[in-house]
Amino acid sequence: MHAKVPRKIESLFLQGPAGRLEALLEEPEDGAPREAALVCHPHPQHGGTMHTKAVYRVARGLRSAGAVVLRFNYRGVNLSEGEYAHGEGELDDARAALDYLRGRYPDLPFTLAGFSFGSRIALRLGCAGIGARRVIAVGFPTSYKDRSFLEGCAVSKVFVQSTRDQYGPISELEPLVASLTEPKKLIVVDAEDHFFAGALPELEREIAGLN
Repeated sequence: MHAKVPRKIESLFLQGPAGRLEALLEEPEDGAPREAALVCHPHPQHGGTMHTKAVYRVARGLRSAGAVVLRFNYRGVNLSEGEYAHGEGELDDARAALDYLRGRYPDLPFTLAGFSFGSRIALRLGCAGIGARRVIAVGFPTSYKDRSFLEGCAVSKVFVQSTRDQYGPISELEPLVASLTEPKKLIVVDAEDHFFAGALPELEREIAGLN
């Protein structure tokens, strides 16, 4: 019997557009990574960080499916330098984090994922035609009315939404997803609220089970 090699967890700082960005790189539970994944956290002005429960669960689900996962804090969050920049700066932060991840694992296909505000960041980045394998949008907030970045978005899009999401009701999300270009998928998880209360293990299983 070979001893199980502990998976690699690396705390690091990346160079972002507004200063250094605090990040966490984690390799898969078993074996060499088959893909690289960037996970974007929810709104920094509402307490969102890379340690938000749903973000952690998404990252863990991706790792159990064989991904090396990079989480990071946007500018001004915890140890990341800079200050909130109304979504535009945070998009630039995500782009810098992705550049770092792709530089570390240049031969792996890559996935973009995000929760809430982070799902918009991931979709804006992935829909720009940068070669992502897919975008996983968890808890997509339909309350933002600017969706121009979704028009003609040809990348594979997976939406994972709570049945009782107060910021992205299924009744609003279903017609939006229906209007989008293929490939696309909507997965609904029976949860208590936007944050997947009572259903975090189920969220993780759904992410881990994605192809």
